[in-house]
Amino acid sequence: MDSRREDERINLGGEWSFAYSLTPLSPEPATLRDVAAQGLAILPCRVPGNFELDLQAAGVVPEPFFGMNIAQLRKYEQAHIWYGREFSVGSRLGSDAHLVFHGLDCIARIYLNGQLIACCDNMLVEHAVSVDEHLGAENELLVYIMPVVEEARRYDYPPKVAALAFNYESLHVRKAPHMYGWDIMPRALSAGIWRPVELRFMPKERLEHVYLETLSIDGDVGAASLLLHYRARISGGSDDDYELQAVGTCGDSRFSARQSVQFDAGQITFEVLSPKLWWPAGRGEPHLYEVTVSLLKNGQQVDCMSFTHGIRTVELERTSTTDLAGSGEFCFRVNGEKLFVKGTNWVPVDAYHSRDVERIPLALDMVSDLGCNMIRCWGGNVYEDDLFYRLCDERGLLVWQDFAMACAIYPQDEEFQRRIAAEARQVIRRLRQHACLALWCGDNECDFSYEWFGRHLDPNTNVLTRRVLPEVLRDEDPLRPYLPSSPYVDEAAFRLGERFLTEHHLWGPRDYYKSPFYRDSLCHFASEIGYHGCPAPESVKEFISPGKQWPYRDNEEWLLHATSPVPGAEGYNYRVELMAKQIRELFGEVPDNLDDFAFASQVSQAEAKKFFIELFRAHKWRRTGIIWWNLMDGWPQFSDAIVDYYLRKKLAYDFIKVSQQPVCLMLREPLDWQQEIVACNDTREDIALEYEVRDADSGDVVGRGKTMARGDAVTVVDRIPFSMGEKRFYLLEWETPSGRGRNHYLAGNPPFDLETYRGWLRRLQTG
Repeated sequence: MDSRREDERINLGGEWSFAYSLTPLSPEPATLRDVAAQGLAILPCRVPGNFELDLQAAGVVPEPFFGMNIAQLRKYEQAHIWYGREFSVGSRLGSDAHLVFHGLDCIARIYLNGQLIACCDNMLVEHAVSVDEHLGAENELLVYIMPVVEEARRYDYPPKVAALAFNYESLHVRKAPHMYGWDIMPRALSAGIWRPVELRFMPKERLEHVYLETLSIDGDVGAASLLLHYRARISGGSDDDYELQAVGTCGDSRFSARQSVQFDAGQITFEVLSPKLWWPAGRGEPHLYEVTVSLLKNGQQVDCMSFTHGIRTVELERTSTTDLAGSGEFCFRVNGEKLFVKGTNWVPVDAYHSRDVERIPLALDMVSDLGCNMIRCWGGNVYEDDLFYRLCDERGLLVWQDFAMACAIYPQDEEFQRRIAAEARQVIRRLRQHACLALWCGDNECDFSYEWFGRHLDPNTNVLTRRVLPEVLRDEDPLRPYLPSSPYVDEAAFRLGERFLTEHHLWGPRDYYKSPFYRDSLCHFASEIGYHGCPAPESVKEFISPGKQWPYRDNEEWLLHATSPVPGAEGYNYRVELMAKQIRELFGEVPDNLDDFAFASQVSQAEAKKFFIELFRAHKWRRTGIIWWNLMDGWPQFSDAIVDYYLRKKLAYDFIKVSQQPVCLMLREPLDWQQEIVACNDTREDIALEYEVRDADSGDVVGRGKTMARGDAVTVVDRIPFSMGEKRFYLLEWETPSGRGRNHYLAGNPPFDLETYRGWLRRLQTG
């Protein structure tokens, strides 16, 4: 997260050349001339980029996301690829030159001026190589990328490791797990220089790392205690005087600290009086201090780093398990205040990660628009670009960050432990300064994986999440909460069973969204829960070929985009029919055309996600948060996302935006022939509220009144009669001093009539 002087960097992105072969070359080329000498065509490309996109731009392959095209790219998984470019270096801008690859996918050898200077094997972290001795005025850079499948074959796979059908190759190779094929992403192994490349010049004496953390905040917010850690590189003599200075400003609030440096590493503790606090969205302003840390030698600055710092504390209060009475806990506290989490799971915004940066702001705009206060970065993904975390800082969006492991029992050998520790250390140092970062989580569903594959193994034997990651975090970021897995099955939970987890992923049978599995779940916090929704017909026609757009049954293109990543293989073929079954459950039959099918599916999804959110919100603080799955597709598909790849919003988007309003009127589920009308208020203040509940068909008012919605609480404002045999669509309207609100409730048992529902929806949308 450091920000050095711009003239200390040379951007090596832009126009490059590439070549590929489906077999290795011998002897191994060290320059582009060597590559051409062995008969390969040299093609133009751009960096950052991805191999398949380079092939498409060169006219070698068609658009990967259309029809069955991505399945036809499997042969390129065997490709050996060479990327090269020439560059000039004028006058030396500094005295310590490093070549920095911010993202290199994945098994690579780097040549500079014909000399091998580095070997890389991790897509997920940056690679910095000292190049002083190899750098000249004119230079040639060549990157040789080898097939990850061949790399995966180098390792052993004893019975103690396990993965889902398409993911065994991912166990040893540090690459985004989803790229091997997932139920939400295609198999797109890819390769390439997917993030920027730069030549960085640094002074010999410099700051290596700085980290500013908030230790505590006084109860009356009169002062905050901060701790600055630093690691420098100094080489002066005993007569030289070194100092470290930190200055921070946020509006009219300012702090500064200055201390003599006796050694290359140290720390400074200081207080900030009357600090401006960083708050999550909906709780206050996400104040950020602009901080500059300078290294001074004999009173003159020799290096500096600039970053933002949010003064805030984050805690996670949790118990191992809960019980039928709900006596457990899983709750975040920010600045000492309990926070009800309304969030979304963040999955790849593009299957080809070189395009992530252009899509991140669009997605985060929608996250804020929906009223979310947390994003869970799922462990099957990459660690996102710095832009993502900076925007989350600025918008008050808390980030739950998984380490990049998912749905597998990973190797436990010492070599793999070292690789995970090194990756984690680099990722933690890159991200820990961000105020948005609320939680480190060891992985996604790996604890559950110990129960899969026909075995009943104890996940607490996983040394990666029980020992390796905690030890690195203890060194690098000791104050931030850590959860070994999501869901976390500790010793007590392993004995009792997953039903009693305080934090859970509520997938289950994926049946009727009001089934006992969802309604009677015991968890306090749902970090995954979702429901299918078909994209708009306009979108379907953009990625399904004309002859395959309908019917959905026995349709290879629908299956591939559902996602079943390897055609003909067992895996996720059930997901298309699941979408149809969910329609049938709500409406009694499946429409016989794409337009009605898409509408019915989007209604099914929208009502389901609305129900999930309101089920949790209406029982605040027995329930403490819900992170639904998910915001946006990373490729064109039929999925749980509420925004498709082309940025078209499904009906669920509007429903979720309503259900996540800070003050929202809703109906609890029926009990004893009646339903409670409740006002859920996520603000700190009591709010005066006037409300009315009407039947959409008859216009009859079934509830009306004035009340006070208590701050940070749920208030029962009225009760209305309920009968399972009656199918009704209630319109809920309310007014507060800050404006008007509107919600709805679908009452009764399915099946509902699709055309009747269309009429109800029109009344809702037109007011």
